[in-house]
Amino acid sequence: MPRIKVGKRPPQAAGEQRNTELEGWRGAVQQYVQGCNQAEVELKDTALAGIMTDADHRLRLLHRLQRLRERAEERGILTSQCETKAALVKINESETEVSVVLQLHLKRHIEHKGRQYTEERIERERLWLGCESGSSNWRLTRIEPLVGERRPRYGHAAVDSALAEHKSYGNGGGSGNQPPGAPRPFLNHGVVPRINTRSRASKYQRELVAAYADQWWQEPNPAYEEFEVNCTNYVSQCVFAGEAPMNYTGKRESGWWYKGRSGGQEQWSYSWAVSNALHLYLSFPRSTGMRAITVDSAAELNLGDVITYDWNGDGRFQHTTVVTAFDGDGMPLVNANTVPSRHRYWDYRDSYAWTDNTRYRFYHFSDMM
Repeated sequence: MPRIKVGKRPPQAAGEQRNTELEGWRGAVQQYVQGCNQAEVELKDTALAGIMTDADHRLRLLHRLQRLRERAEERGILTSQCETKAALVKINESETEVSVVLQLHLKRHIEHKGRQYTEERIERERLWLGCESGSSNWRLTRIEPLVGERRPRYGHAAVDSALAEHKSYGNGGGSGNQPPGAPRPFLNHGVVPRINTRSRASKYQRELVAAYADQWWQEPNPAYEEFEVNCTNYVSQCVFAGEAPMNYTGKRESGWWYKGRSGGQEQWSYSWAVSNALHLYLSFPRSTGMRAITVDSAAELNLGDVITYDWNGDGRFQHTTVVTAFDGDGMPLVNANTVPSRHRYWDYRDSYAWTDNTRYRFYHFSDMM
């Protein structure tokens, strides 16, 4: 994967840097990445204004930076430094036009009320660059953020199946646990080394959730399948690492379980891997097993708790995160996948997925499961 080195240049090295700058369209991409890095610190698009001619993306970017400025003022945070690493994931090249998929690994060093922490995320964008015939001046003509948080892996079928599970319990409800004699998850212990077969409740290990989330936020755990839309699969792994009991039913539309690949097929419940299905599963009251209550605000969440995101405000949740740390005010910082993120502020106003209609659901897990 070709890489472009970028970051904040020390002033004294500017003369040396000129000798290592890339030429042609790669030089234009390098300049764009440096502009993105500067925008993350200044929360202004000044460094990008002369690079790109895509008016639609500039407007998207302006709205995003405005949200971040407002949030920084509300929280009283300072971004002391930002580091950006870039990689060219895919290249389609001709004499006068180039399109690339660019991966950006952004690392922001934040100071907040006497506390310092680092926030990271890995995003991808598709760039188109053009060059007039006979000219060596390349410009970015179009930029398309690849907004992974807005791409649910399953649509209405998964949601309807998960909802049918809850309706089947009736108004009287049910525990949602395995009946006596129900089959246990048939998992290869080398793939998933721990299976919940306990007969009594035990403490939810919140520190283990955060530790697992920080270990595997950037690369997939090879013990599990990695999905193209991986956010809920990743969060389920984190919660399971905290010793939440798996509710194995063997039916994709019920329970909360993961079996892995068997006979060439993936075996898992919708609630394990689909955000809206997990939201519905957690919304249903249980007296035993993995259970949570809905709280009114992010401020009420603890380590290892979960947030789901409805970007359109239509009642269908498309993204899931897990609480892994806290800022100087005690507000949650979260980890996520699909767009890999570590210690990101919970409200996601820094994402192109966010809209004015965005709604959140906050789930606080029981300390005993």
